[in-house]
Amino acid sequence: MNRFGQVAGNLAARAAAARIVLFAATLVALFATLFEIAEPSVIALGWAVIVLAALAGAGPVVERPADAGPAAEEGDSVQSFGELTRFLDEIDLGIYLLGPDGAVLFQNRSAGVTFGAFPVGSHISARMRAPGVLDIVRDTLSSGRANQIEYSERLPSERVYHVRSAPVATAEGERPVFMLVFRDVSEGRRIDRMRSDFVANASHELRTPLASLRGYIETLQGPAKNDTKAQERFLPIMLDQATRMSRLVDDLMSLSRLEVRAHLPPDQTVSLGPLLEHVRDSLLPLAGDLDVSIELHLPQEPVDVIGDHDELVEVFENLIENACKYGAEGKVVDVWLKPVAPRGAEVSVVDHGPGIPAEHVPRLTERFYRVSVADSRSKKGTGLGLAIVKHILTRHRARLIVKSEVGKGTTFTVRF
Repeated sequence: MNRFGQVAGNLAARAAAARIVLFAATLVALFATLFEIAEPSVIALGWAVIVLAALAGAGPVVERPADAGPAAEEGDSVQSFGELTRFLDEIDLGIYLLGPDGAVLFQNRSAGVTFGAFPVGSHISARMRAPGVLDIVRDTLSSGRANQIEYSERLPSERVYHVRSAPVATAEGERPVFMLVFRDVSEGRRIDRMRSDFVANASHELRTPLASLRGYIETLQGPAKNDTKAQERFLPIMLDQATRMSRLVDDLMSLSRLEVRAHLPPDQTVSLGPLLEHVRDSLLPLAGDLDVSIELHLPQEPVDVIGDHDELVEVFENLIENACKYGAEGKVVDVWLKPVAPRGAEVSVVDHGPGIPAEHVPRLTERFYRVSVADSRSKKGTGLGLAIVKHILTRHRARLIVKSEVGKGTTFTVRF
């Protein structure tokens, strides 16, 4: 009787484990019978085969006696933490649970995505090669103290992690468990570096015209106090330097406003044809001075996008003005407007000037980045124009695509 009960219990456990397959097989068999898809005997045979295969594949639930020794570390390690693993998998931090010998007992989903699958039961040093991380793990395992370091890796991409190792409180008599946590702080470090670079660059850009103004003012107050010719020569230069500082401050304020509103997408409907005509007309005096013609190529049908009119004017003024200034050798700047299905648009600003070397193209939208500092300053550039363009297009959920070939010109394409 005991033997029969054991077999019946085992069969019931297998059926419970395979209940979804059994239910699906029975449902399919019923439908096949009702709609006469096949002979009843064939349906019954197919159902029986599926049921037997499901029962054979479902392992019985075996309870380990209370006095049994510890299970194999690899097979039991994850299950021994019960429901905790479900919660750890949902945390957006790389988390490892380690045994007292440094063996990995559990790895959460985020750690697997970041560092790859880790064989449970293997020592942490089998995959983690960073000496600093292994040192704090070793110290925590031996002393029970919490430790933390900052760990960075450069390949496949530059990432920075705040790593912490600490013992986890366990019930009396249980094996000690240790937690190793990786928190990705790469974005914060990148923003800190950008802020530092920005302050340094802005200070440098302002320092030069300020020093120049101060020198001229001191000269006019001293040796050239009554020198009319010196005053006539210095005052236009001083005005030029003051104008340069004014442009820089205006661009900095514009960037600041854009950053505040970056998360607020625009909601106006803007017709790009009339907008581009307005931009071309406003830049005709500059183009005339540079002996450049601006050719506008517009489709017959109107092309509308969702955007902010004034900000889009600023985008295309920047792009067309740059094309006139830096591509003046080509004598012509072509502006093409094309509709893109289903509701998009594409504006390309093409110059036929000297082009931009390939190594500079990825960095063109960085603040204060210039291909040629002397050339940019001689053309009264602040180094912020394309950074402003990038911020505006980000707010508009649009892309800036740059293609350039040395000696053949450059194409800036805005794709909505």
